Amino acid sequence: MSLYPPLKSLPAFEAALRLQSFSLAAEELNVTPGAVGQQIRKLEEWLGVELFTRSVRQVYPTADGLAYAARIGPALQQISDASAQLRHRQDHSVHFVMPPSFAAKWFSPRMARFLIMHPTTALHVGSTEERPNFDHDGLDIAVRYFDGNDDSLEAVLLYRGQAAVYCAPSYRDELGLATPADLVRATLINDTKHHWWSDWLATFAGIAPEQSRLIKHIDIDQTAMVIEAAIHNQGVVIANPLLTEEDVSEGKLVHLFPQHVLTVPLGYYLVHPKKRELRRQVRLFRDWLLDEASELTQVYSPIGVSRSGR
Repeated sequence: MSLYPPLKSLPAFEAALRLQSFSLAAEELNVTPGAVGQQIRKLEEWLGVELFTRSVRQVYPTADGLAYAARIGPALQQISDASAQLRHRQDHSVHFVMPPSFAAKWFSPRMARFLIMHPTTALHVGSTEERPNFDHDGLDIAVRYFDGNDDSLEAVLLYRGQAAVYCAPSYRDELGLATPADLVRATLINDTKHHWWSDWLATFAGIAPEQSRLIKHIDIDQTAMVIEAAIHNQGVVIANPLLTEEDVSEGKLVHLFPQHVLTVPLGYYLVHPKKRELRRQVRLFRDWLLDEASELTQVYSPIGVSRSGR
């Protein structure tokens, strides 16, 4: 018998265990679920133990499967990292993803600055709300909106989470929005991904959550669309100040009650896998992003609230 297990089986085993699904592993590896099952059976036969308990709809790792994964996982990651580093040593590309709202409202207006400074870099940009999969998607670096806690990632805070209130200048004047309490007469545009209104109204307007639910509101599940609705006089939006920076500077939005800004437990973090050496072009892009972020002066004095992040 060979000293090595069937090597083609190892990626199938790792993906199936991580995703707890042969079907999802097959989708990630671009093969059929049957092929994943076959590779894992080969590995089980070679090892002489069962690695998964199979049910009709799901698979569960056995104790032997979990122990085996813990031993071979670091080695598989080392193989992946060493191969990628060698293959991409002369690569001048940067593969980068971020949340759609961050892409539309903050990154897009700045992207040309980086390309002018580094014209030989091939920048590949994407947007997603999902947790970035660096290995599967071939990503170098990402911006992620979360609490910064992930043992697998190096995470550097770009912007702390804040919630401030905005509307179109004409909407403010039409409704006479002079104090936070005046918002009972407004239409509140609610970003369903970020439930900040009840905390903001309770903290600054003295409106209890059960009362705030009675205020007229519109629910939208896309942050950029929420901000556009406010620009077009549909109501008052609550958003992170960095996403409204350009619209405020152009006079499309006004910041209502700028002394009243909440700190929320999430933020925009620049992330990449731990222990992965970044190529020169990626380091240049990372440093440029950090420099751009540092130039936006935090002019607010936000009040923190204790609440759980989403």
